[in-house]
Amino acid sequence: MKNFKSLKVPVFGFLLLCSLATGAQNMEMKANMPAVDEQKTAEYIRLIKRMLVRDYPGMYREAGGQLSYPFLTPGSEAYADVLWDWDSWFSDVALRQILTMVGSEEEKEKALSYEQGCVLNYLLHAGEKDEGWVPICITREGSLKKGMFARPQDVYAENMHKPCLAQHAAFIVKQMGGEAGWLRESFSNLQKFINNYYCHHRHEPTGLYYWQTDFAIGVDNDPSTFFRPPKSSGSIYLNPMMYRELLAMVYLSKQLDLDETAVQYQKYAEDLRESIREHCWDERDGFYYSVDLNLLPVDPDQVLHQNMPRDWHCLIQRIGVWSGFMAMWAEVATQEQAEIMVRKHFYNTETFNAPYGIRTLSRMEKMYNLKASSNPSSWLGPIWGISNYIVFRGLVNYGYTEEARQMALKTIYLFGRDLERFGVLHEYYEPENGEPVLNPGFQNWNYLVLNMIAWMEGKELIKEF
Repeated sequence: MKNFKSLKVPVFGFLLLCSLATGAQNMEMKANMPAVDEQKTAEYIRLIKRMLVRDYPGMYREAGGQLSYPFLTPGSEAYADVLWDWDSWFSDVALRQILTMVGSEEEKEKALSYEQGCVLNYLLHAGEKDEGWVPICITREGSLKKGMFARPQDVYAENMHKPCLAQHAAFIVKQMGGEAGWLRESFSNLQKFINNYYCHHRHEPTGLYYWQTDFAIGVDNDPSTFFRPPKSSGSIYLNPMMYRELLAMVYLSKQLDLDETAVQYQKYAEDLRESIREHCWDERDGFYYSVDLNLLPVDPDQVLHQNMPRDWHCLIQRIGVWSGFMAMWAEVATQEQAEIMVRKHFYNTETFNAPYGIRTLSRMEKMYNLKASSNPSSWLGPIWGISNYIVFRGLVNYGYTEEARQMALKTIYLFGRDLERFGVLHEYYEPENGEPVLNPGFQNWNYLVLNMIAWMEGKELIKEF
C-alpha cells in the first residue's frame, strides 16, 4: 500500500491490473492441479471418510511399561506402539474431527483418557531433578535408558520434546469446555518444560529459540538445521511453534486461575512474536526464513574490527523451506506480509506450488531431492500431509478462502488416489504426480484431511489450539 502513490496509473486502471493479476494467479494454480471434477471429488471424499473413520480406533494404545497412561499412536508398523511428540498432538486434532463427525458422547468420553495420557506420560519426566527435560518419544521398554532417544547426560545440550506439549494440553482442555482440573497436579512440570526452553534454548541477543543439534527436529533434514553447528539454527519451524506454545500457557494458566502467571507468559509470547518479525522476515524476498546464529563474538580488542564491529545478531538463511508459511499458521505474520507470501511464494510453481500440494523444499534449491529416505525422513521436497495441512490452516487464518480450498482439493486428490489404488496412505509423496514414496500404512496426521473436508463442507472444523 505504501507505494501506491508512486504509481502513475489511474486508480481504476490499477484495480483492473490487480484483478487481472489475481485472475492469472488463480488460473495458474488451477492449471497446476490434478484433473478435478465434482463427481471424482465426491467419490474421493466418500472413500477418505469411510476408510479413515473405519481405521481410527487403531490409534488407541493401553498403558504399560514406561507408559503409565493410555495414549495415541500415529499408526503404521514403523510407529505402531510408540508415543511421539508432535505426531500425537496432530493425530489428536484429527481424532476429534472424526469424533465430531461420527462419535457418540460415550466414544468422546472414552477418547479423553488416551488424549490426556499423551500429555501426562510426558509430564511424568519433566519434574525429574527439576530440569524440565521431556523426551521426544517414549516406547514401552528402554527408550529412556538406552538408544538414540535416551535421556542425555546433559539435558540442556540436546533437543527434547518439541514445544507443542502445552498446545496439546490446551487443545484437550478446550475440547472439554475449559475444564483443566486433570492437568493441575502436573502443571508445575509443564512450566519446568517451558522454562527449560526459555533458559537453555533461547538466543538472548535476538530473543529467538534454537535447536541444540540437528537431531529429531521433526523436519529431519531441513537444510536450515541439518548438519549445521550446534545452537546455530534459529528455526522458522521452531519459533512459530514456540510462540503458540507460550499462548497455550497463557490459556492454561487462566483456566487454572493463575492469572499473574498468565501475564508473564503473555509477555514472553509477545516478545517472541516481535523477535520473529524483526529477525526472520525478509523484506527483499517477502518470506519468513530461519536465521543463522553462529556468529563470532564481538571482541573489542580486535584491532581490525574495533572501528566498526558488527551490530547485527543473526543472518537470514535464504533457503526456501515450506515452514516459512508457519508464520501464517501461528498468526505471527502481519496481514500485509501474508499477502506478499501468498502472491510471491504460495502461487509460485517454480518453488513451492505443486499439483499435489506444497513442496517441503523449493525445487529451486540445490538440495532439492525426492529419493526415499527413512532415517532421516525426507523433507527435501516431497509432499507431506502435515505441511499441506499447516499451509491450509494459515491460509484460512488470513482469509484466503479460494487458496485454502485449492489446498484442500489437492490433498483430497493426493490421498483419494492413494486409497483408491493401494488401500492405505503413505508417509510422503512425489509433488508432480502424487506417487507415494515411502512407508505404506502411515496414518498419523494424514487424518487431518478430514478437517480440511469439514471446512470445505461448511461443517464444524476442529482446530489445534
